[in-house]
Amino acid sequence: METQATGCIVIGGGIAGATAAAHLAADRPVALIEAEEAAGYHTSGRSAALWVANGGPEWERGLARESFGFLSNPPPGFAATPILTERPVAFAVAPDQVADLHAILATRSNIREISVAALHELIPAIRPGYAVAAAIETGNYDIDVATLLQGYLRLARSRGATVAFRRRSQRIARQGGQWRVETTDGTVITAPILVNAAGAWGDEVAAQAGIHPLGLTPKRRTAVLIDPAPHDVAAWPRLYDPKRSWYCKPEARTRLMISPADATPSFPHDVQPEELDIALTIARMQEVLDIEVRRVEHAWAGLRTFTPDGAFAFGQAAEGDGFFWFVGQGGDGILTSAAAGRLLADLIAERAPDWLPGAARILPAIDPRRFA
Repeated sequence: METQATGCIVIGGGIAGATAAAHLAADRPVALIEAEEAAGYHTSGRSAALWVANGGPEWERGLARESFGFLSNPPPGFAATPILTERPVAFAVAPDQVADLHAILATRSNIREISVAALHELIPAIRPGYAVAAAIETGNYDIDVATLLQGYLRLARSRGATVAFRRRSQRIARQGGQWRVETTDGTVITAPILVNAAGAWGDEVAAQAGIHPLGLTPKRRTAVLIDPAPHDVAAWPRLYDPKRSWYCKPEARTRLMISPADATPSFPHDVQPEELDIALTIARMQEVLDIEVRRVEHAWAGLRTFTPDGAFAFGQAAEGDGFFWFVGQGGDGILTSAAAGRLLADLIAERAPDWLPGAARILPAIDPRRFA
């Protein structure tokens, strides 16, 4: 077996592992290993991410706000095209959703009611008579996930990190102050620090290492791609109902991506969309939009992984020994990625994150030792 020594091993090549490697490589040698043949295969590569200023609890909003500067103005060479594209969010409100809209209006500063006529101007396909109210939320941005993911990997490599695909961790042991990771291709990598960024497989990696699992739950999210012709959807906002039972967004300028916003508990695997979910997605869309679906051009599903309390898990395991969790982002790992990677690097280097407003409140909320 070939043995390679490094300063930190990162397991997982999705957005979490890529941003972890990019930030950690500024301090120490890093080796990132990914089980699949491409980065972001199971979750990040299947995401339709949106940067929002007002999503989630305050600790999450803090990480999102501190990520915005990086995402809107990344370092030179990070990306050839913009990562963010402004995309407002519109709400079409049915009679039984008015109270839900009022709850949203009361908690967000960048949302305002608009007339139903104005909503029809923005999205001409809204069925006449469906909406009794409407709202528009500004300051939101589509995220080019593929560009962002590859940018983090490029940055990690430029800082000296090694990135290896088709290497699944097979056995993990702690020996003489070093983590020893044996991969399925026979390579052995050793390092004092191990970062578990394996997403849905996070508990499995922990079990290999003899670390108590957190109780992670992967949840399936379905998406469907259709041709909305004759409608030109390129300039449409994202469209939600206030109950968040479905949403749609323009995709590749001429297509419409629809999701039932499902969160079905699953298990770590190459998840595929269920026929019932595809049918439900189209049915919910057609209640609101007068669009004929001649065929489904593409359907897919991804896994969004949650901790037992729904908050992130960033930091050293209760057992210590240089094992760090970087999991549980639950679908919000992309919009918070820049700040999350920087924060993880600070935690491992034992630096105070003075750059992060509200760090004293954020750190306890996401400390994995809360589950010990």
